Amino acid sequence: MRIGLFFDQPVPPVQMAELIVQAERDGFDSYWMSHIFTFDALTVLALAGARTSRIELGTSVVPVYGRHPFALAQQALTAQAATNGRLTLGIGLSHHVVVENMWGMSYEQPAAYMREYLSVLNPLLRGEPASHDGERFRVHAGLQVPGATKPTLLLAALAPIMLRMAGELADGTITWMTGIKAIETHIAPRINKAAKEAGRPQPRICVGLPVCVTEDAAGAREQAAKIFQVYGQLPNYQRVLKRGGAESPADVALVGNEAEVERQVRALASAGATDFAAVIFPTGDDAAASVARTRALVRGLIGKV
Repeated sequence: MRIGLFFDQPVPPVQMAELIVQAERDGFDSYWMSHIFTFDALTVLALAGARTSRIELGTSVVPVYGRHPFALAQQALTAQAATNGRLTLGIGLSHHVVVENMWGMSYEQPAAYMREYLSVLNPLLRGEPASHDGERFRVHAGLQVPGATKPTLLLAALAPIMLRMAGELADGTITWMTGIKAIETHIAPRINKAAKEAGRPQPRICVGLPVCVTEDAAGAREQAAKIFQVYGQLPNYQRVLKRGGAESPADVALVGNEAEVERQVRALASAGATDFAAVIFPTGDDAAASVARTRALVRGLIGKV
């Protein structure tokens, strides 16, 4: 299983690029960035690409609403060229509360919207013209971005219909707040079956989860409950938490001492995850020491899980 870091704190782009440089020096396989209410993730990853040479650079995830598939393909291919082919483009639908309440757009039939979106995006990412006449998009155009190859495309997918789409039309999925049991019984079986039936290669299953190495597991879960509380209030995450027998985000966090967290990461791999994107969170009075301890454990698992 590939081991990476996931970071979503609002720091300046140059500082973010330095964090990615350090992650590469430390041997991490990948670095993932959210695209929510701060910087543009693809722009920052393109900046970091000029300062790194090996590490995979991924978005988790770029919301498709508000960004025309032609515009996203153009930006993604530019970032792919800037990173010398190391971009992984993770895209998703976001949430009803964001799309409708914040952006003032319709969230009606989101899966149908995504299928049409991919009908335009996929050929453009392959360097082919898009020719699509649908209810939501009517696009007849092509792109030529020198130095760009097709980036890996991951689809944020939790519901059965989205997992089927990810297996059929993307290179895999990237999840958040999806625990080990849900990966094993829900995510992996559905996306693997869809990919096999579509004649596609084994899909990537990239799993982002909070992680904290500590002697006080109960205290760490209390901290996780506070930090990640908002995710337990969103219907998409509520449903997948329930599928995994979890009541809140704290229940899917990977916490415990070094041996206990390592066992949980290995269980995640056994459940079907191909990638782990670690969201390191602190606990206790010394946040810096807590983060350093967890990072050391996660780093030590590179190439061993």
